[in-house]
Amino acid sequence: MTTDLSRRSAVELRDLIAQGKVSPVEVLDAHLAAIATHNPKFNAIVTLVEEQARAAAEAAAAEVKSGARLGPLHGLPVAIKDVTLTKGIRTTFGSLAYKDHVPDEDAAVVERLKKAGAIILGKTNTPEFAAGANTVNALFGATRNPWNPELSPAGSSGGSAVAVATGMVPLAQGTDFGCSIRIPASFCGIVGVRTTGGLIPNRGMRLPWDAGQVHGPLARSAEDAALMLDGMTGLDPLWPTSAVPPWQSALDDVRRFEDAKGLRIAYASDIAGFGLDKEIDDICRAAVRRLEQDGAAVEEIAFSAADGFAPYKVLRGEWMVGQQLKRLDMLDQFGPNLGGNVREGLKLTVRDTAEAENMREKVWRKFCKLFGKYDYLITPAAPVPPYPVSKNYPDEVGGHRLENYIDWIAPAFLVTLVGFPAASVPGGKTGSGLPVGLQIVGPRFSEPRLLGLSKLLQRANPIGWPTYA
Repeated sequence: MTTDLSRRSAVELRDLIAQGKVSPVEVLDAHLAAIATHNPKFNAIVTLVEEQARAAAEAAAAEVKSGARLGPLHGLPVAIKDVTLTKGIRTTFGSLAYKDHVPDEDAAVVERLKKAGAIILGKTNTPEFAAGANTVNALFGATRNPWNPELSPAGSSGGSAVAVATGMVPLAQGTDFGCSIRIPASFCGIVGVRTTGGLIPNRGMRLPWDAGQVHGPLARSAEDAALMLDGMTGLDPLWPTSAVPPWQSALDDVRRFEDAKGLRIAYASDIAGFGLDKEIDDICRAAVRRLEQDGAAVEEIAFSAADGFAPYKVLRGEWMVGQQLKRLDMLDQFGPNLGGNVREGLKLTVRDTAEAENMREKVWRKFCKLFGKYDYLITPAAPVPPYPVSKNYPDEVGGHRLENYIDWIAPAFLVTLVGFPAASVPGGKTGSGLPVGLQIVGPRFSEPRLLGLSKLLQRANPIGWPTYA
């Protein structure tokens, strides 16, 4: 057992704190030391609030000594993505236009994390308004991959993923609209969950009835992700799509997963029909096949959701305009990713969105039929390994030249389109030592089951700590 508290799991730290064996202040200090060591290399945390965090850690320590009832995340340092509102803590949205912006309220998810006992330690890097499958902006620069600093951690929750992967924090919050939790988790060799819309209230964002962008946990293990999920979920009467989770504790459910007996699993290598790197496919297929040793029935299938390409892009355009509606007069101040998305959205007609919704329904019915036969669909989380940090997106996928930063993330955004939850979990490493992630998709509100299977996959396919951390 390591004596470095920044290398311990969140579940273990939570238990040590509750038992009085370590104090929240000691845990905080260990992670501040890790930040001092690693953040200059990787640029994951862009705003650090050490004084606020220390005051919260001291208060958390006093609560342990007093015998107070402790929340599931009591005393654990947590980082928040820099598009999520944090009261009294700078929130820039990764934009020069908001470089000094300090909100006067917390987003609902931050309120929940605090109520669960988490200590907000800082904000993590993101592309401008999360518009990018990388993590680069003009305000803070690029975040780098801890397995190779010359490579990208993907995005848009790249800062959160890197902070967790390197031990700067045990847990971090992210958001996911296209791939923004899942592919950074894959590129950094950790676990991330795109949650069911409404499971974690989105108050603090615009478009209250939209379920496209969701919050989710990033963690180093499936159990840690489940622990954080327990601290994030719950009914919010002020959010119109908020839902009560149909389980008591995601962590308890995950711990009950001892094997895969009776599970029906479908593996599809390319649901987007866009191609993928052969080594990625081989690694993912082998990782899924190992579940047969745990009792699962695994079937390789041909499943295409490619009809969702055009609908997703239309609905994304509508969403981008809705998010930035009150900032349209600032359009020329935005970078090319964000500005380009908004401009494309402004070209849309009502007929475009109506046709997109009709096609979305057809794709959704395909997934529903699939889940009538299988418990899970597993795909590669990303079709390529991490690419150079200097690039906005990969040059090609499966021999296809790319012309925009969206197409390569299609295996993730086609799941977003139909509203099902998905977990990203490490499945192995490439010959050059880079992590490869699996995307596990299930029916709505199946997050504990997704993480239970993630736990089995991590057990069968350990990858260790990042090379440069």
